[in-house]
Amino acid sequence: MSARFLRRFLTYGGFVLAEDTLGARGFGFDRAFREEMRQIFPNHALKRLPMDHSVYQSFYLVGNVGGRQRVNPYLEGVTIDDWTPVLYSQNDLSGAWARDRFGKWVNECVPGGEVQRASAFKLGINIIVYSLTSDYKKDLVHHPFINKRRSQ
Repeated sequence: MSARFLRRFLTYGGFVLAEDTLGARGFGFDRAFREEMRQIFPNHALKRLPMDHSVYQSFYLVGNVGGRQRVNPYLEGVTIDDWTPVLYSQNDLSGAWARDRFGKWVNECVPGGEVQRASAFKLGINIIVYSLTSDYKKDLVHHPFINKRRSQ
């Protein structure tokens, strides 16, 4: 897919989740992905998403970013207006979700173990909900319920 078609897809409501399963900052996939995003969106940088971003509260209230590894305690994204069509993780979310054909976990989650794996699943569900609903949780009607859940 050319950069022009990908830009059009993402600008008109499409969504991409990218992850660096090696988690090597500044090398390999990370460097190539960042360069590709600079070419596709020269006016919209790939940036760290603040913890009040809708993706962290679209279903679960996620306070930390899990994965097979913990490279970054946050997601990054390209935001255009109020929509973030590109999410990027270096924590290998799918590595935390992977099971073999017998149902056993393929990868250990380090350093946080099963708590880290649970965080990866919650974030994955949030990403799916966000990709389908955008930022409906930013609507003020939800804030009292969100704040109540946060205080528990």
